[in-house]
Amino acid sequence: MSEQYVTLAEVRDLLTEELDKRGDLSTIQKAAMTHAQTIAKITKEQADEIVKRVSELEFVNEVTSYKIADILPKYPEDVRAIFSKERINLESDDIQRILDIVAEYL
Repeated sequence: MSEQYVTLAEVRDLLTEELDKRGDLSTIQKAAMTHAQTIAKITKEQADEIVKRVSELEFVNEVTSYKIADILPKYPEDVRAIFSKERINLESDDIQRILDIVAEYL
């Protein structure tokens, strides 16, 4: 079995497909779907584009690109919070580049 990162928008779509196929979901799947529906405000395609675009920035790794697509930061503080565990000191220009990319999809 392999692991793969997915956005909350994709989780929402995958669980919707499963619900359509089976007619019901497990309790955990229902909770995950409720969470994904509440949080994911963009389409899977838009989330994938954000992941792709921010991944092209030299200071953004794969995991962080998915966090950005899920959280959709609007303020510099949001970006700093996402990167707080990465131990990267971002410049204002770097933060603004991320905010500009995300703003295109909001």
